[in-house]
Amino acid sequence: MNEIKREIEDLRKKLTYHSRLYYEKDAPEISDYEYDMMFRRLVELEAAHPEYASRTSPTVRVGGAALDKFEKVAHAVRLGSLQDVFDFDELRAFIENIDEGDEYSVEYKIDGLSVALTYEDGIFVLGATRGDGLIGENVTENLRTVRSIPLEIPYKGRLVVRGEVYMPRASFEKLNEKQEADGKPLFANPRNAAAGSLRQLDSKITASRGLDIFIFNVQQSDIEFTTHSESLAFLAEQGFTTLPNAKVVSGVDNIITAIEQFGCDRPALPFDIDGAVIKINKLSRRVEIGENTSTPKWAVAYKYPPERKETVLEDIQVNVGRTGVLTPLAVLAPVFIAGTTVSRATLHNLEFIRERDIKIGDTVVLIKAGDIIPRVEEVVKSKRTGAERDFAFPDRCPSCGEPVYREEGEAAYRCTNALCPAQAARNLIHFAAKDAMNIDGMGPALIEALYGAGLVRDASDFYKLKKEDLAALDRMGDKSASNIVSAIEATKTRGLASLLYALGIRQVGDKAAAALAKKFTDIEDYFTLTVDELTTVDDIGAITAENIVNYFSHPQTRELIDRFREYGLTTTYVGDAAQSERLSGLTFVLTGTLPSMTRDEASKLIERNGGKVSGSVSKKTSFVVAGEEAGSKLTKAQALGVPVIDEDGLMKMAGVG
Repeated sequence: MNEIKREIEDLRKKLTYHSRLYYEKDAPEISDYEYDMMFRRLVELEAAHPEYASRTSPTVRVGGAALDKFEKVAHAVRLGSLQDVFDFDELRAFIENIDEGDEYSVEYKIDGLSVALTYEDGIFVLGATRGDGLIGENVTENLRTVRSIPLEIPYKGRLVVRGEVYMPRASFEKLNEKQEADGKPLFANPRNAAAGSLRQLDSKITASRGLDIFIFNVQQSDIEFTTHSESLAFLAEQGFTTLPNAKVVSGVDNIITAIEQFGCDRPALPFDIDGAVIKINKLSRRVEIGENTSTPKWAVAYKYPPERKETVLEDIQVNVGRTGVLTPLAVLAPVFIAGTTVSRATLHNLEFIRERDIKIGDTVVLIKAGDIIPRVEEVVKSKRTGAERDFAFPDRCPSCGEPVYREEGEAAYRCTNALCPAQAARNLIHFAAKDAMNIDGMGPALIEALYGAGLVRDASDFYKLKKEDLAALDRMGDKSASNIVSAIEATKTRGLASLLYALGIRQVGDKAAAALAKKFTDIEDYFTLTVDELTTVDDIGAITAENIVNYFSHPQTRELIDRFREYGLTTTYVGDAAQSERLSGLTFVLTGTLPSMTRDEASKLIERNGGKVSGSVSKKTSFVVAGEEAGSKLTKAQALGVPVIDEDGLMKMAGVG
């Protein structure tokens, strides 16, 4: 075994070991920094040596290429649902109908979504959603990003297990903080957030959401188990995270005691449960008792009732999200509900307030029916004193003082100032994004760090950054800092179309920006254009035109554009190469540094001429375009016999050489 392969395998073992200690045992032995450095080294080695790729590498946890759609999967064993009971009388009737003398496993009912995981020869090969119980969706790549799912287990036979994917409360709160800051709708509860996250076509998004899983059943295996508790012990031995605090008891009174204890556990748990599952422990008894059409007769789910509390709505404040949406927020007299003290609750929008006739000073009912976000359910009008006050939405942004507006047909009010401080960081992220100005290496985390350090306040500040500014940030070396400064410099010639889109003007997407730039070719034009003139451009309607006029009417916009000019940005239309189908049906892979084009420019040249660009080399690759310092992609192309061309060859194929 050569040294590179040995180092890769050693890093994989260490990272798997430390990841399990951190995510499953909550007992880390090394710092986050040490883990991150090992992980980064593994990523570098695998990129340079794709011949050592492995589907069980810890690097698959970060997500891979986006899918077009999910394939359908037939479950080997049906993933059934459970009959619900809502009080202890119903539970007693269920137990008495079977046999109170049986042993029952009582477990948390995790508020998530069911999946089936399949292992072949000890390797995780397939993960599918429950679907209708018989047919689910293939979400294997997304499930690989869930760190508590082992990618390899000791048992080498075929094994299918069932688990519940959920979003921990901490991950949910973090996600909703970002949603609110971005001016996007909040997720109602962790279950909805988990379901949406698991069904993302881009597994990198799933990886960022902090999902977790509990495995609670063996669906299929070659091992004969006597009891359910015995199978859970086997699952734990294989490295699966099983349900904590499961109890095996007999007698309905002991079952009720366990359920009540679980209810007391709820506030302190780091995840949501919405009930308890009660099922026969002895597997042969399950066969005897049998199943209904859609539910087993040997198991039932006890559902906890929602908790409701009254409190006083003391005030209504207005927050501004990063897309300019103004959201009313209830300021409440603190009340303890479902394990937390609540003093704030979103009121969504003005329509929500009006529909419920909510007034400042009202006594309101809060509910947290398994939801982390408390919601104002209703007003207790019988407790009104006459001192309550109507809420009036502000006509000026509370962050910047500029006018707010509400588009016809929309519930949301928005700040008209795209340079509003509350929107600044989100706008910076959009400006630097790949489909806008495409500042290579300038991701959201780096932008947040720059914004937090006061180095960047608006998009023009990117162009005064120096290498030493970036190098002073945590985990930013000199080479990375130099690369980013070069990437920023390269954006100066992107031209008007990219700049218009990057400005983040509401409803102006990349296609609209391109159409506008072709018609009105200098950014100076936009300071005097009227709505009527703008609507002469295809696909630009009156509302979009008004948004553009509003944007360019602000003094801050004039100042921003002047700074762009000062820093040397091209603010005129640079034109596009003619469209053609010369490269139709061909797939290209770019590697190394090209003499006169960036990879982005080369990609656009290929796509403008009907070709496709891929990030990896395979037998289906038509050509590899290689520049200086071409790496492993060139080596793989040569090994597979894929034709290799240079920049000049690409340009000739595209008809521009």
